[in-house]
Amino acid sequence: MATKVNKNGKRPLQQDSHEDNSITKVRKVNLDDSRHIAAVILARGGSKAIPLKNIKKLAGVPLIGWVIRAALDSEVFDSVWVSTDHDEIERVARAWGAEVHRRSPEVSKDTSSSLDTIQEFSRQNPDVGIICNIQATSPCLHPFHLKEALEFITKQGYDSVFSVVRRHHFRWKEVKEQGNICAEPQNLNPAKRPRRQDWDGELCENGSFYFATKGLIEKSLLQGGKTRFYEMDPKYSVDIDIDIDWPVAEQRVMSFGYFGKNKPKVVKLLLCNVSGCLTDWQINISANKEEEMVSINIRDQAGINMLMKEGVEVILIEKNPISKALADKLSKRMGCQVLLEVNYKLKQVKELMKKRGLEWKEVAYLGNDDQDVKYLNRAGLSAVPLDAPVPLNAAKYSCNCTAGRGAVREFAEHILRLKKNTMSQDGNCTYEDCPIDNRCE
Repeated sequence: MATKVNKNGKRPLQQDSHEDNSITKVRKVNLDDSRHIAAVILARGGSKAIPLKNIKKLAGVPLIGWVIRAALDSEVFDSVWVSTDHDEIERVARAWGAEVHRRSPEVSKDTSSSLDTIQEFSRQNPDVGIICNIQATSPCLHPFHLKEALEFITKQGYDSVFSVVRRHHFRWKEVKEQGNICAEPQNLNPAKRPRRQDWDGELCENGSFYFATKGLIEKSLLQGGKTRFYEMDPKYSVDIDIDIDWPVAEQRVMSFGYFGKNKPKVVKLLLCNVSGCLTDWQINISANKEEEMVSINIRDQAGINMLMKEGVEVILIEKNPISKALADKLSKRMGCQVLLEVNYKLKQVKELMKKRGLEWKEVAYLGNDDQDVKYLNRAGLSAVPLDAPVPLNAAKYSCNCTAGRGAVREFAEHILRLKKNTMSQDGNCTYEDCPIDNRCE
């Protein structure tokens, strides 16, 4: 039976075993290449060093979320997949916009290689012509890395391209001679040690990604044929398999990670929902005095104060009806404006931004329900509390705290940390009393 061809001349991938599966809607920029190009992110559930490492949050985003976002935003793939054997990894992958290849037990063992899984995916999806194996443990991957690397295949005819980083390390080999352990130089002459600036260094695989044609994979190779390397700047080369110190990796990601198409600027305005963000949705009503009360976490109040101290305006938004007296008291307590009964949020938010001369890139948004998705996507920085029901991929940051239990404070610290990093990189940091770590280094 002939394979059907869609209107773009592409043959569709076969569906996996899940009934709700649908091909990721992405549009390739390299329209001159007719091959179906798929990104495959391997994320087995059996990580030994860090349990479920692939969905552990790194700077507020599940580890695989960083690379899924970079792959989707590169717009060079016909489909983006996560290959896993774990239900929770599958759930997170789908929430971030990826398709799921549910790998078989035969390629899910501790002894299974990456190539084994990629070959299984290739067999199950015969219409794929080029596969890019993206490592889930490379959170500083950017879309431009993938675009530039793929062009070696689509425009210059290479069969395989893989990422490298240049290292200036002198390597020695351990040699055992007559019971003694000696050292033998591998890439230098000790009598003529070169200066760093006089030596080009060596190209080392950093594991971020491997592009290979289907024909090469069928020969049990990820690298071969006409082969090319793609050199990445060391600042983008963060491998969680090696850099298992999570706080160190988070600092690298905060400085060099990819936060989405709208690169965040220094935030000047935070819009935050009252119900479901500042509070846990509950409004207490007194039976005697018919008074309405809301519970505010002192940590969240401190977070708002931190932002306002650093020149970030905070506006609280409440779409549910509450008394003006309660809103006034809340505004006085928090020291910021409270907008009541916001039914046409987009119109009012646009008016606020226009009045203040702000772009979306300068706005942060903390939301929690379905109607917040459009603002979470547009804002330069956005977040949801841990217990928010909105899709994970709508927000650039997922809080570890729940609504009314520190989510506002956590997002405030995230905003200020990014602000500090941005100003430090620009050489304009003026923080005398940094609220994050007391000083700028």
